Amino acid sequence: MSTHALPSRAAGAHRLPAAAAQQLRWLAAGLAFGFLVPFLFADLLELPRDLYYAVYSVGVFAFFVLWSRRTGLSLAAMLRRRLPLAIGLGLVFAGVMTLLVLRAEEATARPDGLALAGAVLWRGVVYGAADGLLLSAFPILAVFAAFAGHALRERLRGTLLIGAAAVAASLAMTAAYHAGYGEFRSTKVANPVAGDVVWSAPTLLTLNPVGAPIAHAGMHVAAVLHSSETDLFLPPHR
Repeated sequence: MSTHALPSRAAGAHRLPAAAAQQLRWLAAGLAFGFLVPFLFADLLELPRDLYYAVYSVGVFAFFVLWSRRTGLSLAAMLRRRLPLAIGLGLVFAGVMTLLVLRAEEATARPDGLALAGAVLWRGVVYGAADGLLLSAFPILAVFAAFAGHALRERLRGTLLIGAAAVAASLAMTAAYHAGYGEFRSTKVANPVAGDVVWSAPTLLTLNPVGAPIAHAGMHVAAVLHSSETDLFLPPHR
């Protein structure tokens, strides 16, 4: 993340409470957004799946950009931060998520030809990246931004504590989002919450927002190719 876009160490003692409060408000807004979009558009209005993905994905990308601008975080700086490592880790964890998909569910029928290519691009890459951005990249980066310039960031133990808080925020976001779907208001929500620990790792380790979306998109692509008709991946299932 950009050093000039975040509070300096010298100003940290004075600015941290305001920065933390601001990020907490955005995290609360993200939790509400994450729950309400599937609840309203998928659960209540029952939009067709691909149309719902369009509404959701546009909303997520707009929310992320608005968050970065309103909080003074440079999106370009975030994207440049350890970019090769973020991409590499994203691809590695995309492979891990693919293996988990293959082990979790039996193979099902899938589209053919152009329909399959479209499903991979739309349901796999676009929707998967949007999921990774909202469920992992946003909460992780928001938590670290709340502690920018704080003394905790100067010590390994402090950084680990912030990282644990960031993971907790990501888990909460994943649970809130999936609770928006009626089918996940049960013990079934434990599956995506557990998966969040894996697909969040690239962004957690690099603080670059591209890592988690790559890993999450890998899971969705695998789901499209292997088990698109199951009731675990690619909600809503109707």
